[in-house]
Amino acid sequence: MSTQTNPDYGRAGRNLPLATAVGVLLFAVFALSLIYRPFIFALLAAIVMLLAVAELSRALVAELPAEVRKVLLVAAPSMVLAAYFGGPQWLLISFVIAVVAVLVSRLFHEQEKYVSNVSRAIFILTYAPLLSSFAVLLAAQKDGDLKVLTLVLLTIGADIGGYFAGVLFGKHPMAPRISPKKSWEGLVGAVLLEIGIGIALWIFLFDGSWWKGALAGAIMAITATFGDLVESMIKRDLGIKDMSRLVPGHGGIMDRLDSLVINAAVAWALFALLV
Repeated sequence: MSTQTNPDYGRAGRNLPLATAVGVLLFAVFALSLIYRPFIFALLAAIVMLLAVAELSRALVAELPAEVRKVLLVAAPSMVLAAYFGGPQWLLISFVIAVVAVLVSRLFHEQEKYVSNVSRAIFILTYAPLLSSFAVLLAAQKDGDLKVLTLVLLTIGADIGGYFAGVLFGKHPMAPRISPKKSWEGLVGAVLLEIGIGIALWIFLFDGSWWKGALAGAIMAITATFGDLVESMIKRDLGIKDMSRLVPGHGGIMDRLDSLVINAAVAWALFALLV
Protein backbone atom coordinates (compact mmCIF):
# COMPACT_ATOMS: atom_id res chain seq x y z
CA MET A 1 0.00 0.00 0.00
CA SER A 2 1.44 3.37 -1.05
CA THR A 3 1.27 6.47 1.08
CA GLN A 4 1.23 10.05 -0.14
CA THR A 5 3.37 12.68 1.49
CA ASN A 6 3.28 16.40 0.96
CA PRO A 7 6.37 17.66 -0.91
CA ASP A 8 8.90 19.64 1.09
CA TYR A 9 9.17 23.14 -0.36
CA GLY A 10 11.69 24.35 2.22
CA ARG A 11 11.37 27.77 3.83
CA ALA A 12 8.96 28.98 1.16
CA GLY A 13 6.32 26.54 2.39
CA ARG A 14 4.87 26.04 -1.10
CA ASN A 15 5.80 25.53 -4.78
CA LEU A 16 7.69 28.79 -5.26
CA PRO A 17 8.05 28.72 -9.10
CA LEU A 18 4.34 27.99 -9.55
CA ALA A 19 3.36 30.57 -6.95
CA THR A 20 5.57 33.18 -8.62
CA ALA A 21 4.16 32.47 -12.08
CA VAL A 22 0.56 32.68 -10.87
CA GLY A 23 1.34 35.83 -8.89
CA VAL A 24 2.85 37.54 -11.94
CA LEU A 25 -0.15 36.54 -14.07
CA LEU A 26 -2.64 37.91 -11.53
CA PHE A 27 -0.62 41.12 -11.20
CA ALA A 28 -0.60 41.56 -14.98
CA VAL A 29 -4.38 41.06 -15.25
CA PHE A 30 -5.17 43.60 -12.55
CA ALA A 31 -2.53 46.06 -13.80
CA LEU A 32 -3.91 45.98 -17.33
CA SER A 33 -7.47 46.43 -16.06
CA LEU A 34 -6.39 49.40 -13.96
CA ILE A 35 -4.56 51.03 -16.87
CA TYR A 36 -7.40 50.39 -19.32
CA ARG A 37 -10.25 51.55 -17.09
CA PRO A 38 -10.45 51.79 -13.27
CA PHE A 39 -14.03 50.50 -13.34
CA ILE A 40 -12.80 47.18 -14.78
CA PHE A 41 -10.36 46.98 -11.89
CA ALA A 42 -13.19 47.64 -9.43
CA LEU A 43 -15.36 45.00 -11.11
CA LEU A 44 -12.58 42.42 -10.90
CA ALA A 45 -12.03 43.35 -7.25
CA ALA A 46 -15.75 42.85 -6.59
CA ILE A 47 -15.61 39.36 -8.14
CA VAL A 48 -12.51 38.48 -6.12
CA MET A 49 -14.22 39.62 -2.91
CA LEU A 50 -17.26 37.49 -3.76
CA LEU A 51 -14.95 34.47 -4.01
CA ALA A 52 -13.05 35.48 -0.88
CA VAL A 53 -16.21 35.78 1.22
CA ALA A 54 -17.46 32.42 -0.05
CA GLU A 55 -14.10 30.93 0.92
CA LEU A 56 -14.04 32.52 4.36
CA SER A 57 -17.65 31.63 5.15
CA ARG A 58 -16.93 27.96 4.43
CA ALA A 59 -13.76 27.98 6.52
CA LEU A 60 -14.98 30.04 9.46
CA VAL A 61 -18.67 29.21 9.86
CA ALA A 62 -19.52 25.77 8.53
CA GLU A 63 -23.00 25.87 10.09
CA LEU A 64 -23.86 29.39 8.90
CA PRO A 65 -27.52 29.58 7.77
CA ALA A 66 -28.07 29.96 4.03
CA GLU A 67 -29.81 33.34 4.46
CA VAL A 68 -26.78 34.84 6.24
CA ARG A 69 -24.42 33.36 3.68
CA LYS A 70 -26.47 34.99 0.91
CA VAL A 71 -26.22 38.34 2.70
CA LEU A 72 -22.43 38.01 2.75
CA LEU A 73 -22.28 37.05 -0.93
CA VAL A 74 -24.39 40.06 -1.92
CA ALA A 75 -22.70 42.48 0.47
CA ALA A 76 -19.10 41.75 -0.55
CA PRO A 77 -19.22 42.93 -4.19
CA SER A 78 -21.73 45.64 -3.28
CA MET A 79 -19.31 47.19 -0.79
CA VAL A 80 -16.49 47.21 -3.33
CA LEU A 81 -18.60 48.86 -6.03
CA ALA A 82 -20.06 51.32 -3.49
CA ALA A 83 -16.52 52.39 -2.64
CA TYR A 84 -15.72 52.98 -6.30
CA PHE A 85 -18.85 54.97 -7.14
CA GLY A 86 -19.45 56.79 -3.86
CA GLY A 87 -16.14 56.96 -2.01
CA PRO A 88 -15.62 56.38 1.72
CA GLN A 89 -19.13 57.53 2.67
CA TRP A 90 -20.86 54.98 0.46
CA LEU A 91 -18.47 52.29 1.62
CA LEU A 92 -19.36 53.00 5.25
CA ILE A 93 -23.10 53.07 4.48
CA SER A 94 -22.93 49.77 2.59
CA PHE A 95 -20.99 48.17 5.43
CA VAL A 96 -23.53 49.32 8.02
CA ILE A 97 -26.40 48.00 5.90
CA ALA A 98 -24.61 44.66 5.52
CA VAL A 99 -24.04 44.37 9.29
CA VAL A 100 -27.69 45.11 10.02
CA ALA A 101 -28.75 42.58 7.38
CA VAL A 102 -26.55 39.92 9.02
CA LEU A 103 -28.02 40.65 12.46
CA VAL A 104 -31.61 40.48 11.20
CA SER A 105 -31.25 37.51 8.84
CA ARG A 106 -29.81 35.36 11.63
CA LEU A 107 -32.85 36.06 13.86
CA PHE A 108 -35.01 33.54 12.04
CA HIS A 109 -33.02 30.50 13.15
CA GLU A 110 -32.31 28.76 16.42
CA GLN A 111 -30.99 30.80 19.31
CA GLU A 112 -27.91 28.60 19.75
CA LYS A 113 -24.70 30.09 18.32
CA TYR A 114 -26.38 33.36 17.36
CA VAL A 115 -23.54 35.49 18.75
CA SER A 116 -20.88 33.19 17.28
CA ASN A 117 -22.47 33.16 13.81
CA VAL A 118 -23.08 36.90 13.72
CA SER A 119 -19.64 37.78 15.08
CA ARG A 120 -17.89 35.61 12.53
CA ALA A 121 -20.03 36.92 9.68
CA ILE A 122 -19.24 40.54 10.61
CA PHE A 123 -15.56 39.60 10.92
CA ILE A 124 -15.69 38.23 7.37
CA LEU A 125 -17.23 41.47 6.08
CA THR A 126 -14.58 43.53 7.84
CA TYR A 127 -11.56 41.40 7.02
CA ALA A 128 -12.20 40.91 3.31
CA PRO A 129 -14.49 43.39 1.49
CA LEU A 130 -14.18 46.36 3.86
CA LEU A 131 -10.38 46.42 4.01
CA SER A 132 -9.96 45.48 0.35
CA SER A 133 -12.29 48.28 -0.74
CA PHE A 134 -9.62 50.80 0.23
CA ALA A 135 -7.66 49.66 -2.84
CA VAL A 136 -10.68 50.57 -4.96
CA LEU A 137 -10.89 53.93 -3.19
CA LEU A 138 -7.29 54.51 -4.25
CA ALA A 139 -8.04 53.46 -7.83
CA ALA A 140 -10.85 56.01 -8.07
CA GLN A 141 -8.57 58.89 -7.04
CA LYS A 142 -6.35 61.06 -9.18
CA ASP A 143 -3.29 59.00 -10.24
CA GLY A 144 -5.17 56.00 -8.92
CA ASP A 145 -3.25 53.56 -11.11
CA LEU A 146 0.06 54.77 -9.66
CA LYS A 147 -1.27 54.61 -6.10
CA VAL A 148 -2.52 51.04 -6.48
CA LEU A 149 0.78 50.09 -8.14
CA THR A 150 2.57 51.55 -5.12
CA LEU A 151 0.31 49.57 -2.78
CA VAL A 152 1.13 46.33 -4.59
CA LEU A 153 4.88 46.97 -4.84
CA LEU A 154 5.12 47.98 -1.18
CA THR A 155 3.39 44.72 -0.25
CA ILE A 156 5.28 42.40 -2.58
CA GLY A 157 8.53 44.04 -1.49
CA ALA A 158 7.88 43.00 2.11
CA ASP A 159 7.43 39.37 1.02
CA ILE A 160 10.59 39.40 -1.11
CA GLY A 161 12.77 41.21 1.41
CA GLY A 162 11.48 39.12 4.29
CA TYR A 163 11.95 35.85 2.42
CA PHE A 164 15.53 36.38 1.28
CA ALA A 165 16.69 38.00 4.52
CA GLY A 166 15.06 35.16 6.44
CA VAL A 167 16.71 32.49 4.29
CA LEU A 168 20.16 34.10 4.49
CA PHE A 169 20.21 35.45 8.03
CA GLY A 170 17.12 34.23 9.88
CA LYS A 171 17.95 32.84 13.32
CA HIS A 172 15.47 34.44 15.71
CA PRO A 173 11.82 33.44 15.13
CA MET A 174 9.36 36.31 15.36
CA ALA A 175 6.24 34.29 16.22
CA PRO A 176 7.18 30.58 16.32
CA ARG A 177 3.71 29.44 17.38
CA ILE A 178 2.04 31.27 14.52
CA SER A 179 4.53 31.21 11.64
CA PRO A 180 7.79 29.41 12.53
CA LYS A 181 9.54 30.50 9.32
CA LYS A 182 9.21 34.23 9.99
CA SER A 183 12.20 35.77 11.73
CA TRP A 184 13.18 39.16 13.09
CA GLU A 185 16.01 39.22 10.56
CA GLY A 186 13.43 38.72 7.83
CA LEU A 187 11.43 41.68 9.13
CA VAL A 188 14.55 43.87 9.04
CA GLY A 189 15.20 42.78 5.46
CA ALA A 190 11.60 43.56 4.53
CA VAL A 191 11.81 47.03 6.08
CA LEU A 192 15.10 47.87 4.38
CA LEU A 193 13.91 46.79 0.94
CA GLU A 194 10.58 48.57 1.40
CA ILE A 195 12.34 51.78 2.39
CA GLY A 196 14.34 51.66 -0.85
CA ILE A 197 11.24 50.94 -2.93
CA GLY A 198 9.26 53.64 -1.14
CA ILE A 199 11.94 56.29 -1.71
CA ALA A 200 12.12 55.45 -5.41
CA LEU A 201 8.34 55.46 -5.87
CA TRP A 202 7.78 58.74 -4.02
CA ILE A 203 10.52 60.53 -5.96
CA PHE A 204 9.81 59.23 -9.46
CA LEU A 205 6.03 58.67 -9.39
CA PHE A 206 4.77 61.38 -7.06
CA ASP A 207 7.59 63.97 -7.19
CA GLY A 208 7.61 63.91 -3.39
CA SER A 209 10.14 64.00 -0.60
CA TRP A 210 12.33 60.96 -0.15
CA TRP A 211 11.59 60.73 3.58
CA LYS A 212 7.88 60.31 2.91
CA GLY A 213 8.61 57.32 0.71
CA ALA A 214 10.96 55.89 3.34
CA LEU A 215 8.31 56.32 6.03
CA ALA A 216 5.59 54.71 3.89
CA GLY A 217 7.88 51.82 2.99
CA ALA A 218 8.84 51.13 6.59
CA ILE A 219 5.25 51.27 7.83
CA MET A 220 3.87 49.07 5.07
CA ALA A 221 6.64 46.50 5.54
CA ILE A 222 5.56 46.10 9.16
CA THR A 223 1.82 46.06 8.43
CA ALA A 224 2.31 43.58 5.57
CA THR A 225 4.17 41.27 7.92
CA PHE A 226 1.45 41.51 10.55
CA GLY A 227 -1.18 40.95 7.87
CA ASP A 228 0.53 37.68 7.00
CA LEU A 229 0.67 36.73 10.68
CA VAL A 230 -3.03 37.50 11.14
CA GLU A 231 -3.90 35.13 8.30
CA SER A 232 -1.59 32.48 9.76
CA MET A 233 -3.23 32.87 13.17
CA ILE A 234 -6.69 32.42 11.63
CA LYS A 235 -5.59 29.22 9.90
CA ARG A 236 -3.90 27.94 13.06
CA ASP A 237 -7.12 28.52 14.95
CA LEU A 238 -9.08 26.63 12.29
CA GLY A 239 -6.49 23.86 11.99
CA ILE A 240 -5.97 24.28 8.23
CA LYS A 241 -2.94 25.01 6.02
CA ASP A 242 -4.74 26.96 3.28
CA MET A 243 -8.14 28.64 3.07
CA SER A 244 -8.85 26.69 -0.13
CA ARG A 245 -7.10 25.44 -3.26
CA LEU A 246 -8.56 27.95 -5.67
CA VAL A 247 -5.29 29.71 -6.60
CA PRO A 248 -2.56 27.31 -7.81
CA GLY A 249 0.63 27.64 -5.80
CA HIS A 250 -0.97 29.96 -3.25
CA GLY A 251 -3.91 28.11 -1.74
CA GLY A 252 -6.99 30.28 -1.44
CA ILE A 253 -7.89 33.85 -2.30
CA MET A 254 -7.13 35.12 1.20
CA ASP A 255 -3.84 33.22 1.27
CA ARG A 256 -2.77 35.54 -1.54
CA LEU A 257 -4.41 38.70 -0.22
CA ASP A 258 -3.46 38.37 3.46
CA SER A 259 -0.98 41.27 3.41
CA LEU A 260 -2.75 43.28 0.72
CA VAL A 261 -6.05 43.67 2.57
CA ILE A 262 -4.29 45.20 5.57
CA ASN A 263 -1.99 47.34 3.45
CA ALA A 264 -4.85 48.64 1.29
CA ALA A 265 -6.31 50.52 4.24
CA VAL A 266 -2.86 51.59 5.43
CA ALA A 267 -1.89 52.85 1.96
CA TRP A 268 -5.13 54.84 1.67
CA ALA A 269 -4.34 56.58 4.97
CA LEU A 270 -0.70 57.17 4.05
CA PHE A 271 -1.56 58.71 0.69
CA ALA A 272 -4.03 61.02 2.40
CA LEU A 273 -1.26 62.18 4.75
CA LEU A 274 1.85 62.09 2.55
CA VAL A 275 0.78 62.92 -1.02
